Amino acid sequence: MYPAELVAPMRAELTQLGFNEATSIDQVDSLVNQSGTVLVVLNSVCGCAAGSMRPGVRKALETAQKKPSHLVTCFAGVDREAVEQARKYMLPYPPSSPSIALFKDGQLQHMVERHHIEGRTADMIATHLNAMFEEFC
Repeated sequence: MYPAELVAPMRAELTQLGFNEATSIDQVDSLVNQSGTVLVVLNSVCGCAAGSMRPGVRKALETAQKKPSHLVTCFAGVDREAVEQARKYMLPYPPSSPSIALFKDGQLQHMVERHHIEGRTADMIATHLNAMFEEFC
């Protein structure tokens, strides 16, 4: 578990964009199963989350014509039970953090795994997310 003071600024990068934090199994179940589209971001302390994932998510939400109805985040290494529950919804994809999933009416529509994030710029991730939003939102 990471100390709360260490991850607070990393959490804030998403909550300031309007993301709801899911820190329990019940919150994940409730938030993922909302009607409409739900973007779930599994946040992380790693460099690819800081350098490209979170900035890419921000840029995508700032520039997208179509956007998800709901925004949800859990923090890997902190919200352990919530992350494990979110990963159950992301099956058959293996556990991956950071990662981004888009659900529609509780059904997984698209998954962005860590290997789609590592080595890519924030602009590349934003472009990928905007295409995903355009198709599913």
